[in-house]
Amino acid sequence: MTNKLFGTDGVRGVAGSYPMNVDFAIKLADVLCDLVLTDKKRVVIGKDTRISGDMIESALCAGFTKNGVDVISLGVVPTPLITSQIKDLDVDMGIMITASHNPYYDNGIKLINKEGDKFDDVFYAKVEEFLENKNKKNEDTSISLGKITRDESVIEKYITKIRDIAPNYKSLQGLRVVLDCANGAYFYILPQIFKDLGAGVIAINNNPDGYNINKECGSQHTSVLSQTVIESKAHFGIAVDGDGDRIILVDEKGNVIDGDQLLCFLANYMKKHNMLLGNTVISTEWSNLGLGEYLNKNDFSYYKSKVGERYVIDLMKEKKSTLGGEVVGHIVLSLFSKSGDAAVVGLISALAYIEEKKKLSEIFPIFNPYPCIIKNIRFSTNEFMRQSVEYDDVKQAIDASKKLLGDDSNLIVRKSGTEPVIKLRIEGKDAVVVKKVAEDLKTLISKYQK
Repeated sequence: MTNKLFGTDGVRGVAGSYPMNVDFAIKLADVLCDLVLTDKKRVVIGKDTRISGDMIESALCAGFTKNGVDVISLGVVPTPLITSQIKDLDVDMGIMITASHNPYYDNGIKLINKEGDKFDDVFYAKVEEFLENKNKKNEDTSISLGKITRDESVIEKYITKIRDIAPNYKSLQGLRVVLDCANGAYFYILPQIFKDLGAGVIAINNNPDGYNINKECGSQHTSVLSQTVIESKAHFGIAVDGDGDRIILVDEKGNVIDGDQLLCFLANYMKKHNMLLGNTVISTEWSNLGLGEYLNKNDFSYYKSKVGERYVIDLMKEKKSTLGGEVVGHIVLSLFSKSGDAAVVGLISALAYIEEKKKLSEIFPIFNPYPCIIKNIRFSTNEFMRQSVEYDDVKQAIDASKKLLGDDSNLIVRKSGTEPVIKLRIEGKDAVVVKKVAEDLKTLISKYQK
């Protein structure tokens, strides 16, 4: 099923342009009032720090309140705060206004059900169908207005909940850590948690101004974090993204530790402490083949989902796993959170590090990754992006490339669920062949770039 607007993580686009404009947000609120907000008639809304968040929140609030739905505004909060706290808020659903790791000029809307889970593709298809029909119907003229209230108390509840994971409030004493907050939703929550537990904290990129979210910082841009860790002689560094559902570590030498390596580290720690149900770990088809090789050799059960955090979570539920994640840093610890939560994962990683009594550079890499190249090809629209891989010469080249790579390889040509980008991932044992295939396929698909 391919939806036109909603991808793997909600709807996203350039702020001020369709679909990230006022008109769309009001119509979306209308549709959600019909489809979801029929019981409590209450919705909770959070947002990250980007400048357009106020505009989109105001439009959503207008759409909800004119339909008699009450809005609880949380202000600037990370996505995992909503997914973990929503059941206590007595609402029909939650909304997070964020474009995650994207730059400030983008924004997005994530929809969260009353259990703290993201909706599935079938639901999004229904939303899109209702949106199309909204354009053909007259507005309801009945008057039943909702109200808007602010609730900032959930922030302290969320901080307390995470602090309580640690054995005591001195659990991180002696630890020196650099926290790159991406000028996003974790700008003061993440440093506060680590300080409360006794860590020496050096916070960077924690002064959001609406425009600097993810700008040369955070989980996508770790060079400044690495440099700061080295210069401050910190034990390690943590980078998050704009809405706090991704995490990337760097060791004391500034080396980046990706989500696959972190999954292995957490799997071993959780197995040791009887926290890993069924010794089962979930990742995605985007993960390095070396990850599966390591886990299978060390008596873990290992399964791969489609790319996207919600697909990881779905498979975790199916396989009854308490650990899943993606190489990009979405890590889900279901004993403590409903979705990827950088604060939770960062804390557990810190506790595991202290217990190991080794430098991170002595722990990682845990497995040797296969040679892998990732190429992104950007298009002007989703339509051009989708069509580019439907041409016969592209399909034939993909088939030929798979044969050339041989066994123990992985070739994925993926349409991004959040932006008009074709993502190529080529992996195999022969680095020379991997490089050739990556360059040839990118050149071919780029012919259709518009």
